[in-house]
Amino acid sequence: MSRRAALGLMGLGAATVAAGTAGWITTSDGGRLEPVTGQPLRDPSEMRSGGGRLALELTAGVGTVLAGRRTQALGYTGSSPGPTLRVRPGDEIALRLRNELDQPTNLHTHGLRVSPEGNSDNPFLRIDPGTAFDYRITIPSDHPTGTFWYHPHHHGTVADQLYGGLAGALIVEGGEELAVSAEHTVLITDTTLDAEGGVVTPDPMQRMAGRQGELLLVNGQHQPAIDVAAGDVQRWRVINACSSRALALRLDDHVLTQIALDGAYLPAPAARDRVLLAPGNRADVLVRPTRPGTYALRAEPDDRGTTAMGMNPGGTATTSTTTLATLTVTGAETAPAALPATPVPESAPSGPITGRRQIAFTMGMGGGMGGNGPGGGMTFAIDGRPYDPVRTDQYVALGSIEEWTITNPTPMAHPFHLHVWPFEVLATSAATPPTGTLQDVVLVPAQGWARLRVPFTAQPGRSVYHCHVLDHEDAGMMATIDAR
Repeated sequence: MSRRAALGLMGLGAATVAAGTAGWITTSDGGRLEPVTGQPLRDPSEMRSGGGRLALELTAGVGTVLAGRRTQALGYTGSSPGPTLRVRPGDEIALRLRNELDQPTNLHTHGLRVSPEGNSDNPFLRIDPGTAFDYRITIPSDHPTGTFWYHPHHHGTVADQLYGGLAGALIVEGGEELAVSAEHTVLITDTTLDAEGGVVTPDPMQRMAGRQGELLLVNGQHQPAIDVAAGDVQRWRVINACSSRALALRLDDHVLTQIALDGAYLPAPAARDRVLLAPGNRADVLVRPTRPGTYALRAEPDDRGTTAMGMNPGGTATTSTTTLATLTVTGAETAPAALPATPVPESAPSGPITGRRQIAFTMGMGGGMGGNGPGGGMTFAIDGRPYDPVRTDQYVALGSIEEWTITNPTPMAHPFHLHVWPFEVLATSAATPPTGTLQDVVLVPAQGWARLRVPFTAQPGRSVYHCHVLDHEDAGMMATIDAR
């Protein structure tokens, strides 16, 4: 793509976003539907396994409550987010998914290290409208505990369905629980709704840039309030379930003590002023307030988190900061509570590097975006080839450990996600310090790179890797991999 074309698209993308307004949009006749703001945070309903099995039914359909209003957004069994699934290593998830949408769907258990074939976490499945499918997902007995999530993954409809509200948390638990006062799921989504509560269809430029909604929601709520007493310790399982938006999170007058990333405990707790999450990333953080007051949890602009050309993670103006929630602290001022002991993190599989590959995110002019995208605009691909579910792009020997360099010569950042096989980030062009643990999404800077160590030591099968700006994935920025 030429520099002139890139600069032109950057300007168009910025203009598209700048035209939006914070909050709910106003229709041409002046109608407006205001969100209900500041209600107490409600954790999603939970379903727990018992006797080694979690059996449930989910229906993907239209109609759910968002921001305290009945809307025509999407939900699982009428709820957005869907229920939090709590399972243990060795469990089986027996899940019947009914499709009451007007387009195909399926289900991806994001981050789980499970089989990608058959009726397990199979991204190639197609569940047509009016039909149902029975999943049987076996979690290995040595699977790490941590925070994961689920969402649709049928190619061509992923961005629409996640942006519409289809997402839920999935927690693998076991062993000793952390000694905390409370635990919250903090699942963050974004969308734009019209005055009648319908999900607004993005225009071609918004799809090209990666759609970013005017409403940022936590557990489907608008700027909810989280109550805590001074001296307590809360664990927040934060999930970036936005379809395109990177999140740079800050809690006023507090540090966030990060203990896990993408379902894996860090080697040691890390005190951070801000926690940057690419789309699909998760972070477990500890919050330890000491003084009474009200403090905002904010999503701030961060150049490292830019995913859209000429746009920032907030998706409005280049200097915008959005309040996600408020922390209300009561009680007398006190010293910070002691950090609870965290489990010993897993060690990445050891062994020599057996192969090296270079994978490139590529964009070009002309030919249309494919999938849900507009025709005659950008092409999105990996290694210059748009996604083809029949073609296998990478063959990998099961048991090998490879080094992958993900390059990004494009003018926008792309989050790289590999199903089934988590990786260790060795280095990036942004010089972000490695975490020393496994993860499944890494943000590759514009015109930059990331070098990964990928252990293919378990779970044979065929799956995919892709950009987690889901409009780009739907447009062809995805490829296949077969590990045998």
